[in-house]
Amino acid sequence: MGFALAEAARDFGGEVSLVTGPVALNDPHGVETVRVETTEEMFKAVKKRFGKADILIMSAAPADFRPSEIAKFKIKKGGKNLSLSLQPTIDILKSLKEKRKKKQVVVGFALETDRALENASAKLKSKGLDLIVLNSMEEGTPFDSDTNKVTLLYTDGRKEDLGRSDKKSLAHDLIQRILDIKK
Repeated sequence: MGFALAEAARDFGGEVSLVTGPVALNDPHGVETVRVETTEEMFKAVKKRFGKADILIMSAAPADFRPSEIAKFKIKKGGKNLSLSLQPTIDILKSLKEKRKKKQVVVGFALETDRALENASAKLKSKGLDLIVLNSMEEGTPFDSDTNKVTLLYTDGRKEDLGRSDKKSLAHDLIQRILDIKK
């Protein structure tokens, strides 16, 4: 969805930076594309650009956790169970909340597996977003798919179901709604 949004924002005349994790997609024409591998790298790339941005759209969450320790060498099978200790990664959206400029619009996405509307609404508030896009898991995953089904949750309590559509069409609809918020 991030690539479709970057292309739609470009089509609306925006100067666009796309910060992306590892994907098998080509860089969109006319879009600055920054490829990262870790949540920390994504945070640094987004933070570097955030102060100059009018709009920030975080369309996919990076990893919520990372290993507490990184092995220097391959961990060999030894016939024993392996336990991993995990620690939370930085919450990029939450960390930028205090750095927002007055007229910036910040949009997040949520993929929830239970109590979807309730959890997405809580994220909208806790992260200080202007809009949250709730991805649906009802009819399969939005990953590795050309379509998506989303519901928009606004700060004023409105909910708007955009239904299932191809990602390019959804991206253009979302950019238009984000620009309406920006007015």
